[in-house]
Amino acid sequence: MNTPSLPSLGPNDGLLLVDKPSGPTSHDIVAAIRRQFRIKKVGHGGTLDPMATGLLILMLGKGTKISERVMGHDKTYTGTLRLGLETDSQDAQGKPVAEADPSAITREQVMEQMTKRIGDQMQIPPMVSAIKIKGVPLYKLARQGQTIERPPKLVHIYRFDLLDFTPPEARFVVECTKGTYVRTLAHDIGQSLGVGAHLSQLRRTKIGKFDVANSFTLEELMALPSLENNIIPLAAALPLLA
Repeated sequence: MNTPSLPSLGPNDGLLLVDKPSGPTSHDIVAAIRRQFRIKKVGHGGTLDPMATGLLILMLGKGTKISERVMGHDKTYTGTLRLGLETDSQDAQGKPVAEADPSAITREQVMEQMTKRIGDQMQIPPMVSAIKIKGVPLYKLARQGQTIERPPKLVHIYRFDLLDFTPPEARFVVECTKGTYVRTLAHDIGQSLGVGAHLSQLRRTKIGKFDVANSFTLEELMALPSLENNIIPLAAALPLLA
């Protein structure tokens, strides 16, 4: 079977590393790049919630054909969970549903809960998520006030370290497999500690071998006349995805 030769690839076929700002959705970033640079095919390699910042890998042109390779890699995040307040979305964008006094919670207790979650675990996706049940995204059902049973999924946590504890906030770093909901980790820790918690900040720093340090802000990209010098060509990207 003949494989396409690299010279057939255009200047806009490859990967683009974007440092997503807080606010827009991942799809908003895709739409902005597609519109600004008139690239027909643009996709992303793993959703970030609107609140979250950090590494978003865009796949341009023929780069969209390797989406599964990009999405399948492990992720690294830094984030902050806030004890004492539980929300319906498990993050700061949701509505408060329960409050408690977290003043008695110690650094050691938080560290213990993080350590307990290292390894394989079954995680129940939050209702406010894009997972589809019978073809309907969960977040649409949540907007209608519905809560339905969600099948748990297997995830793996490689590392979950407490970086700083300034009550009621705990700053952390977590390395995990694809599909892990970090806000659910925060929620579950709050439940285990008996005071509730939600994710107040999240930043994705790595996807596989790709690092946010090598990304470009949306503002930087939108000021360029073209993306040719900022795109990682497929020939260079594929070895990093092996």
